[in-house]
Amino acid sequence: MSKFFLSVLVILFFSCNNSGSKNPQLKITTGYGDIIVELYPKQAPKTVAAFLSYIDSGYYINSSFYRVILLEGLSPAGNVGLIQGGIYNTNDKKFPNVPGIEHESTKQTGLTHTSGTISLARTTPGTANTEFFICIGDQSQFDYGKVSEGDSLGFAAFGKVINGMPVVRKIQDQKKHEQRFNEKIAISKIERF
Repeated sequence: MSKFFLSVLVILFFSCNNSGSKNPQLKITTGYGDIIVELYPKQAPKTVAAFLSYIDSGYYINSSFYRVILLEGLSPAGNVGLIQGGIYNTNDKKFPNVPGIEHESTKQTGLTHTSGTISLARTTPGTANTEFFICIGDQSQFDYGKVSEGDSLGFAAFGKVINGMPVVRKIQDQKKHEQRFNEKIAISKIERF
């Protein structure tokens, strides 16, 4: 085999296996379809590292989306809000033992909660761990300094949906009572893409 032919094969191999992004990507597998997310380790290194460690540890196998926020009376195509998921109520043995992550605010990262942004849910700073939410529509009220109640540090955005927002909207449109889905929306797994 000539060196030229071998070189062409190597170039083709790497060009076919490169998604075009140096950022990690992951796939959230649900019964409504897959959601592909790109993470931003340069902007939010601690948050991304922790989230990837949870994926690698298998925390999200048989987890769920369980919380939803939307505006009443709007069509699914035009609604805004979020869906929240993780291991809460699906992996109760691990959930309380997962340590919190040092808070990386949007002031630090330069990210903002636009449509498709994935961010960590939390109570007080440093308590965020496995629970995350995906924004539907502009949710910049979750950015640093814009939260009207509490500590005003906002939430830790760390990536964005790059494929699958129709799936996110389908999930958002499932039956709910107040801010909880009537039935949890199963996440069979989250894996590196």
